[in-house]
Amino acid sequence: MTKPPVSHDHGAAMAAARSTIEAEAQATAALTERLGPLSLAVQMLLSHPGKIILCGMGKSGLIARKIAATLCSTGTPAVFLHPAEAVHGDLGMYSPGDPTILLSKSGSTLELVRLIPSLHHFHSPIISMVGNLESPLAQKADVVLDVSVDKEADPLGIVPTSSSIVTLAMGDALASALMTARGFVEEDFARLHPAGQLGRNMTMTVQEVMHRIETVATARPGTTLREVVIAMGERPFGAACVLDQDGNLVGIVTDGDVRRLFQSYEDIRGLTAGDAMTEGPLSIHPGASLSQAVQLMEDRPSQVSVLPVMEPGSKSCLGLLRLHDIYQPNLF
Repeated sequence: MTKPPVSHDHGAAMAAARSTIEAEAQATAALTERLGPLSLAVQMLLSHPGKIILCGMGKSGLIARKIAATLCSTGTPAVFLHPAEAVHGDLGMYSPGDPTILLSKSGSTLELVRLIPSLHHFHSPIISMVGNLESPLAQKADVVLDVSVDKEADPLGIVPTSSSIVTLAMGDALASALMTARGFVEEDFARLHPAGQLGRNMTMTVQEVMHRIETVATARPGTTLREVVIAMGERPFGAACVLDQDGNLVGIVTDGDVRRLFQSYEDIRGLTAGDAMTEGPLSIHPGASLSQAVQLMEDRPSQVSVLPVMEPGSKSCLGLLRLHDIYQPNLF
């Protein structure tokens, strides 16, 4: 039978959305007062040279998968084990002593409780992330991380909302603590993320992506603006580097500079590159990472889309880097 249309109260819907976010934020903030046992968990995991197993059912299982992925990407090998599949052969992933992190809001999830004897067989230290400190999983754990919440954040108070966010936050806190304890740095992160935009930005240098000066539009300060525009059309990289007779960079003319001049002058025939250029522009050296280039171009009140590439310690211009080049994967 088809349900009748539901009347939509936009104000009430938005109030529910706002209330959910506020309740989740409060529940997460309260977690900082219960981090004492986290230190024991960190010591336990640091002392084990192998992998960590994370296990949970339903929404807790989804959170466990994410925590496992975060741990792997930050230097701590971890895998997710589905508790129902575990007793049908997947326990074979265990090596003796592999620690297990069990996630359960109630702390009494039957599939997890039934795993305990098997975990003891593998001499697996157990860390429980539970919302009930009197539960079976809390009582049988070596370390208990309290992820309890006063109430769920949804309008009915029954959907895993605050409890999911708090458990995820505890997992992130654990990963951060382990990163710090291991001395995990950006270079380590880049080594584990060779693909994707993040990996490229951290592992590739400006020199590998930039357009060399012989392929870029260039001009002298006295070059007419008309000639500059023609050169930029022939070599459309969004800018022309203005060089002196020794090849040193004195300024840059961008597409935006040209547009602004057209807006300010009815007759541009008497204008030159020197009139249009930005003197002493922001630049970068060829050995810088793409991540450093992005930060230089974007983390500023007025973003820039092109950067001259300069020889370190000199004014010699080696080429041009565009923001577009950094975010264009087919160039790599």
